[in-house]
Amino acid sequence: MKRIVMLTGLWAMLCHTSCKSTHAEEKEGESKFFVTSPIKMDTSVMKEYVSQIRSIRNIEIRAQEKGYLESILTDEGQFVRKGQSLFKIMPKIYESEMLKAQAEAKATEIELQNTQALFNRNVVSPNELALAKAKLEKANAELSLAKVHLAFTDIKAPFDGYIDRLPLKLGSLIEEGELLTTLSDNSEMFAYYNVSEPEYLDYKNSEQNGEKTKVQLLEANNQLFKYPGIVETIESEFNNETGNIAFRAKFPNPDKLLKHGETGKVLMTVALKNAMVIPQKATYEIQDKKYVFVVDKNNVLKSREIAIEAQMPDLFVVKSGLTENDRILLEGVQKVKDNDKITYQYQDPATVITHLRLKAE
Repeated sequence: MKRIVMLTGLWAMLCHTSCKSTHAEEKEGESKFFVTSPIKMDTSVMKEYVSQIRSIRNIEIRAQEKGYLESILTDEGQFVRKGQSLFKIMPKIYESEMLKAQAEAKATEIELQNTQALFNRNVVSPNELALAKAKLEKANAELSLAKVHLAFTDIKAPFDGYIDRLPLKLGSLIEEGELLTTLSDNSEMFAYYNVSEPEYLDYKNSEQNGEKTKVQLLEANNQLFKYPGIVETIESEFNNETGNIAFRAKFPNPDKLLKHGETGKVLMTVALKNAMVIPQKATYEIQDKKYVFVVDKNNVLKSREIAIEAQMPDLFVVKSGLTENDRILLEGVQKVKDNDKITYQYQDPATVITHLRLKAE
């Protein structure tokens, strides 16, 4: 009986020692942390720029003559061809003016013929012949002007495109210069977006042999437009208030998906010099703000807010909040809290970045 009691006590002691050893190993395993530092490097990132999408040609169609709107030969959203009639303004007055001008031109022509015959017989002077010729020229000019006024009553499309809203109805009295509709050529589209001065300078310094930079368009529904575009031109001046300069990219639009007035985001690869880079997994977020844990000289964790300039696969480019000399917690940011003291193993930032890139590939 005594032997059984001793064996039982020995087994309990062994279990206690084993459990204690296991807990110690778990605690020791939990306290192993990896720390690294930000690294400065030249890189490139894909940046998003809010853009306004415009047709390569978008014009207002306005009446050039006063009168009643007699015909509307198109509809809202319709595709029309160059030279196609869109509107007709009641032409009666202008037809009458043209007929009157034709009659006056014919009369002055007959008058010139008579004057020429008299001049040939030395009945009239050269000045009278010249005056008759001038009258005919004036009459022909007035006839041409009457024809132009009559032509203005038939309003035609100046190029292929899509008709926008029609604000007026049949029978409306139209004043000269009144807006009838707008016409958009959507065969190709422009995307205008603003770039900061540092990004502009980096862009110009990274240009190669004058080649056009390719960009992509993210539509309002977060779908990528399937046709890439090119940066076609840059405005000549910076905006003094914003410090930005406007870029213009051109996109083909064979499916006519893009429309004048849309919004989207232009995705452009931007070169960054001496960018400060950290792994994304070293950060955590609170209310849309990014933080890291910085290890101080006493191995105590201090939470610090950082500003992100750009994002890459598994990496962030830091705009502010860190220096190259800071040491940041690389993994386990969800397992610790502010003012925790840790023991850690330092990892070279270049090695960390290389490992993340190889993993991403």
